[in-house]
Amino acid sequence: PRAVGGSGGGPRRVVHWRVRCGDDVPAGGGKAMFVQVIQGKVSDERQLRRCMDRWAEELQPGATGYLGSTSGIREDGTFILLVRFESHEAAVRNSERLEQGAWWAETEQCFDGPVSFMDCPDPMEWLGGGSDDAGFVQIMEGHTTDSDRLRELLTQSGDSLHSVRPEIIGGMFASNGDGDYVEAVYFTNESEAR
Repeated sequence: PRAVGGSGGGPRRVVHWRVRCGDDVPAGGGKAMFVQVIQGKVSDERQLRRCMDRWAEELQPGATGYLGSTSGIREDGTFILLVRFESHEAAVRNSERLEQGAWWAETEQCFDGPVSFMDCPDPMEWLGGGSDDAGFVQIMEGHTTDSDRLRELLTQSGDSLHSVRPEIIGGMFASNGDGDYVEAVYFTNESEAR
C-alpha cells in the first residue's frame, strides 16, 4: 500500500488550478482535520475516472475517518486531489488497508511518471470550508516563509470576504509545515469566479 508521507521539494511558484468539485466535499465543521494533497500527470484520464468512481463506491464505505475530497484535472493533464481525514492516524489506517493498496496499484498506472503526496497536519477552513453547492473550485499552491501569517490574514478577512466576493462559498488552507501550501477556493460557478 502507498504510505502516507510528504514529498520533498523546494519553493514553488503559485500555480492556479481550475478544477471542478469532486463528488464529495462536505465541510469539516471546524473539527480537527488532516489533509493529503496528491498530484501527478495523467496518462489515462478515462481509466483514472473509473478508478476514482470505484473508490467512492467500494472503498469509501470502509475508510474510517474520511471526511471528503476535492479533485480535478488541469488543462495540462495534471491531476490534483485534496483528501480530508479526521486525523493523520485515520489517513494512515486507510492507506494500510489491503484493498486500498490494491486500488492504488491499479490507479497509479493512470499516471505518466511519479505521483507526489503532501501531508498537511493542520489545515484551516474559512467561510465554512468546502461545499457541495460549489460549481467550481480554484486551487492555488505555493511556498511561504510564514504560513502562520497567511492563516492570520485568512482569519482576519473572514466573513468580510463574502461581502466583497459573494460568489465565494468557502475555502481551505493547508500547509505541510515546511512552507509548502495549497488553498482551495469554492465558487458558485466558473463564470462568477473570473
